[in-house]
Amino acid sequence: MRSFCVPDVPRTFSSGVGSLLAESPLFLAPNLTPRRLSYPELGQPLVCCGPPKILDSADTAEEEPIVYLEAAELWKQFHRYGTEMVITKSGRRMFPPLRARCAGMNRKAKYILLMDIVAADDCRYKFHNSRWMVAGKADPEMPKRIYIHPDSPATGEQWMSKVINFHKLKVTNNISDKHGFTILNSMHKYQPRFHIVKANDILKLPCSTFRTYVFAETQFIAVTAYQNDKITQLKIDNNPFAKGFRDMGNGRREKR
Repeated sequence: MRSFCVPDVPRTFSSGVGSLLAESPLFLAPNLTPRRLSYPELGQPLVCCGPPKILDSADTAEEEPIVYLEAAELWKQFHRYGTEMVITKSGRRMFPPLRARCAGMNRKAKYILLMDIVAADDCRYKFHNSRWMVAGKADPEMPKRIYIHPDSPATGEQWMSKVINFHKLKVTNNISDKHGFTILNSMHKYQPRFHIVKANDILKLPCSTFRTYVFAETQFIAVTAYQNDKITQLKIDNNPFAKGFRDMGNGRREKR
């Protein structure tokens, strides 16, 4: 049985446009709760829906959804130095925020938009001599949660008319979190993913066909305190809510 994973061969687009994964992932039926999905805990039975339905040409003739990353140039500035995202027990929003625009949808059909964050590799990292390097094998990951955009489901016309903002998604290192936040391991690298599902009801998600898009420039390393001073400065320069850094300095580095 396969888990919900990134296929090996993405279909690539020009800069700022999401790579559409060439194969829809197998989706394990999750526990459904309002506006979020969470996978069953270890020891609970998994219900496998089987391979997602493959759409025929009649279904796809009027649509070829494309996802564009907002603020792509800002993401690339962070990516150049190795983006870091602070995780806390109480949950922290990400900066830059994950925002996107969609095109190519069927205007009348309804869609559900989702996002999750998955491990980018099987390594653990450390920041040494002003650069990130592999420090060993990754720690076990907690069962992953999928964040459902609160406007879902909505018509293609509604989605394409606005910037789609996932800024309410929070990341945490609290393994006992009860708020639906995304649980990450510090000093591990992650890849956010956007998903588009053509469905008019959230309860239809477990056996629906997922179109999954990734942006390489949104990869980041989770930390409990910023490691790279260049990343700290970028946050200060671009995040209007980084007043604490301006007043109190760049914070304390994490020693691992």
